[in-house]
Formats: sequence, structure tokens, C-alpha cells
Amino acid sequence: MKLVLASKSPRRKEILSMVTSNFSVRVSGADESVDSVKDLYEIPKILAERKAEAVSLNDDEIIIGCDTVVIYENELLGKPNDKADAIRMLKLLSGTTHYVVSGLALKSKKKSYSTSVTTAVIMRELTDSEIVSYVEKYCPTDKAGAYGIQEMAGSFVEKIDGDFYNVVGLPLCELVLALRHEFGIELN
Repeated sequence: MKLVLASKSPRRKEILSMVTSNFSVRVSGADESVDSVKDLYEIPKILAERKAEAVSLNDDEIIIGCDTVVIYENELLGKPNDKADAIRMLKLLSGTTHYVVSGLALKSKKKSYSTSVTTAVIMRELTDSEIVSYVEKYCPTDKAGAYGIQEMAGSFVEKIDGDFYNVVGLPLCELVLALRHEFGIELN
């Protein structure tokens, strides 16, 4: 079986390439609006399923859909609209615990599987100058919650409880286990 990553995220592609080279990328272009969903923790799973469904599927393929959000005090922090929004998000997260939630959906012609993975992230207190400097240097408008733990913002994080790669954007452990247990595929 061939894997197809339904994402344009370079981070997801990089993470997947850590465990296999047998995959291709097909961007889904799925609608990401979720106005009627009440449970914020369900949104990434719904979007991952939608992304997996939106990609054409051949008989010998498994589509991997993924979506990641940051949740802080019942507020969903997706990708910031601009630098000012990124600064606002980082000020919210400074000195707090927030949750990174990724939805993961796998789909073949015969089977579908989806779940969500949550990682708690404790961020240290940040200075205004650290926040502005980070946003100016890294322009994190393509990252949920306005930071990339794999960049300089890793120094903002005191502790995580859960899958590190989930915070980067693809819950690697869950992906490998789901491929093994649900689809009988070993990545090695």
C-alpha cells in the first residue's frame, strides 16, 4: 500500500519522511470552516476526515488527513491572520498551559479510521520583546497557535505532556500504531 499525505504542510511531510519514504503528497483543498461544531476538541478530527475524503483515492493507497489546532481556555487558536494576531496569541499562551489537538484520519478503499490526539504544553512567561522578536523573525502565520516548537519557540516551552510530534503537526506515534493495527502496515 502507498501512503498519500493530504497536506501541504512541510512539517507533516518532514515528520512522515522520518518513518517512510513510500508516500506522496496530494493537497486536499478541503473546506476548513466549522461554524456549527460545539466541542473544540472534535474540530481537528472533523477537519482531518474532511481532508482525507477530499483527496482522490486509488485501490492501493491510504490517504492520511491531519489538522492541528491549539486550544486555550475554550478558545480555538488556529493560524493567525497576521503578525498582530500572532502577537495576541503568544501573549495569551505566555505563562500558561494550553492544548495542541491534532485530528488524524486514514482512509483506504476498504476502511476508514480517525481519532484525535491531545498534548498539553506548558509555556513559560514570555517578555513582550521575545514575542515581537519571534514573530518578526519567524512570521508564524502558518502555524496553529502562532508558534513552531521545532523552531526558536521551543525555548518558550517548559514542558509537554504527550507526543512532541503532535505539537509539530502530525501525531507520529498514533499514525504508526494506527497503520499497524488498523491497516496491517509496518513502517520500518
